Amino acid sequence: MSQQDNFGSGFLVGTLFGGVLGGIVGAVVASRVVPGSREQQTFSLDDDAERANTEALNPSEEEMEIARRGLEDKIAQLNSAIDDVRQRLGGTNGHAQTREDVGQDY
Repeated sequence: MSQQDNFGSGFLVGTLFGGVLGGIVGAVVASRVVPGSREQQTFSLDDDAERANTEALNPSEEEMEIARRGLEDKIAQLNSAIDDVRQRLGGTNGHAQTREDVGQDY
């Protein structure tokens, strides 16, 4: 039990330490990058570059549909892999569930 307690307390201490350190670093970086300061460089893009950047941020309906189909295919692959692993690992106490246990006809 002591190892679990040590892990839990170490995890909490690490989380708090990381949060505090991240807050400090974020505050320092934010104070150095002030909008409108003289040290900040401004970049101007030509019209073609601005148009390409805008198009990249606003994909067309066709591109969104292609991406959606690709994601659906990946989700189907992941679900299939999860089912395979679940079937290999078995059910409770190392006994694999059969079709009769689940109550499904395949």
